[in-house]
Amino acid sequence: MVKKIKNDKQKLLIYAHYYFPDVASTGQILKELAEGMLDVFDITVICVVPSYTGKVPDNYKTRKFYKEVINGVKIIRIRVPEFSKINKKSRIINVLSYFLGAMVATFKVGKMDYVYSISQPPILGGLIGVWGKWIKHAKYIYNIQDFNPEQIMAVGYSKNKLVLNLMMWLDKFSCKRANKIIVVGRDMVETLKCRFKGKKIPNHVFINNWIDEKAIFPLPSNNEKVMAFKEKYGLENKFIIMYSGNIGLYYDLENLIQVIKKFKYRDDVVFTFVGEGSIRDKLILFREEHALKNVTFIPYQDKSELIYSLNAADVHWCINSKGIRGVSVPSKLYGIMAAGKPILGVLEKGSEARLIIEDTGCGYVTEPGNYNEVEAIIKRFLDKKGTPFLTEMGKNGRNYLIKNLTQSISIKKYKKEIKSS
Repeated sequence: MVKKIKNDKQKLLIYAHYYFPDVASTGQILKELAEGMLDVFDITVICVVPSYTGKVPDNYKTRKFYKEVINGVKIIRIRVPEFSKINKKSRIINVLSYFLGAMVATFKVGKMDYVYSISQPPILGGLIGVWGKWIKHAKYIYNIQDFNPEQIMAVGYSKNKLVLNLMMWLDKFSCKRANKIIVVGRDMVETLKCRFKGKKIPNHVFINNWIDEKAIFPLPSNNEKVMAFKEKYGLENKFIIMYSGNIGLYYDLENLIQVIKKFKYRDDVVFTFVGEGSIRDKLILFREEHALKNVTFIPYQDKSELIYSLNAADVHWCINSKGIRGVSVPSKLYGIMAAGKPILGVLEKGSEARLIIEDTGCGYVTEPGNYNEVEAIIKRFLDKKGTPFLTEMGKNGRNYLIKNLTQSISIKKYKKEIKSS
């Protein structure tokens, strides 16, 4: 007779809109978080089938739910309709399918001690966590990666006051029902306090996001795969200023490409956009209309290839639109620092990313909307190309990250804060 091994670990349910192998940054973070906490928790993740690009693989089209185990993490995947990133209606249907599917999937898992959800999709991410708390009679930890409707308001995605007020009420409801809120920036603590000014502020803590410093690290410029990346996309013998990440609404890229246009006759520099997103096609159209031969677009890089694309750049953009301070923290910051590259920051004063860059001296920073200063910073970087100054600037960021922003440091904090909820 085989003796059954008793599992004394406390059970943690994670709601994740996207989870590995999806390329969404939150999906990657949640994979690392879940696997990093397996020593203290028995973890189940409820998420969608791989579909971040809008397409659903054929092997996930036959059933409503799929059960998997990846590296010890139990996963229930929900089939959702395909969508287009430029079609609001299809995106809304996709998101609602996840939300309703996650409610049903909650009944497919057993007893849970803790429920953890993130603020994606907006508002619904918090509400599904409240649902899990009620159904499982568990402690609820709400991780706010982005504050909404503040983010929507900042970029003018919607101006419907009735809808925005309802969204605010619902997310404050989720905050009040949480046993603990985890935010990812010092500026976000202030936003939370502002939401509940004059009232009881929910229990909260600040923990930075992170990067796996063993997966992303500086490589020499003559590294074979870095050189192959440059050759593949025609970047050889150029000073590369790279934007790597979501080419979406929250980064003012449509205005910043106007600044880039001023350098169209510089054949020694190339401005590279790596990734996908809702405004990528608009930027490509702008490039064609204005004959910007030194602007290039490169598809998303698999996580295994990211180290080479990040290392190919001489300088990286780290950007947020005006109004995003206290709302979210650009996760690309950590990858840039891990690769030991200088940063061209367009970030508001007091924002978490700007505070880190200023504290470490790993880049130059200016305010969103200050396009003359952005142009001046680009010129400053070009004047210093090929000098040890840029190398030292990149080292400053890498050294700070090793001491403060590694995966092990942040996950240790998560274990402690979830356990003490």
